[in-house]
Amino acid sequence: MAKHSKDRGLGERLRVPPGEPVDLSARDPRATPGGPKDKKAAPADLAAMGGRLGELQERLWAAGTAGDRRRVLLVLQGMDTSGKGGTVKHVIGLFNPSGCRIKAFKAPTPEERRHPFLWRIRQALPRAGELGIFDRSHYEDVLIARVRELAPATEIGRRYNKINNFEQALADDGVTLVKCFLHISFDEQRDRLLERLDRPDKHWKFNPGDIDERALWPAYQHAYELALERCSTPQAPWYVVPADRKWYRNWAVSRLLLEHLEALDPQYPKADFDVAECRARLLSGDRGTSEGRTPGA
Repeated sequence: MAKHSKDRGLGERLRVPPGEPVDLSARDPRATPGGPKDKKAAPADLAAMGGRLGELQERLWAAGTAGDRRRVLLVLQGMDTSGKGGTVKHVIGLFNPSGCRIKAFKAPTPEERRHPFLWRIRQALPRAGELGIFDRSHYEDVLIARVRELAPATEIGRRYNKINNFEQALADDGVTLVKCFLHISFDEQRDRLLERLDRPDKHWKFNPGDIDERALWPAYQHAYELALERCSTPQAPWYVVPADRKWYRNWAVSRLLLEHLEALDPQYPKADFDVAECRARLLSGDRGTSEGRTPGA
């Protein structure tokens, strides 16, 4: 894996400091802070990370079966084509899917609209010992809602505090939040949209409305800057992940998860039974069965 012993951890490099103004134009979407030296080195580094991630996930799951309330929630936000779905696919490949809970949030359903905006989020939270992954999230209600004026400005303003209080309550209940903004450039988005148009096997990913949303790029960048600034807190910081290079994006999100899981350091629960006595019973029973077995059976 890439060396980080003398450097700051990746989380410290990518974290949005609480309370500081955010200028996304000052952050390079093609940068590779703390990453492998190049694209060719990334697969080996990811593979080395995979074994450690799998071990830590198993320990988290095992601890959850014994009453440990802790779990991890990865939140992925970004402009169209930033790679939320691709990140989910690559990250899940490093874990046991049975311990993961994935939710892709679309436009609210009629039922969801009848509830407060956080209601549908609560229904999808990971359970004890699980890794939850949100492809979009409660932040849509201060992003597209702001850009498209889907709610009064005063209500959107109140939602930032509601989100911070919600995330504080999650943290108090044992949820480690890893919130990643996948930061792509205007030009890179155009290239990815063109690829979807040029390849028949990607037409299903394209929506003509994406062109209309792209025309609102400055408004979306401002909405993201506000969300990152107002909702990056000590208990639930935001991380800005440069995402023009897909290999770095996948590596960085995996690395952030590894850093958080290592900080949690979940442990296998101790046996609540007499191990030696059970071992003796098992061996004694096997000997008795073997001695009573009919020759040739």
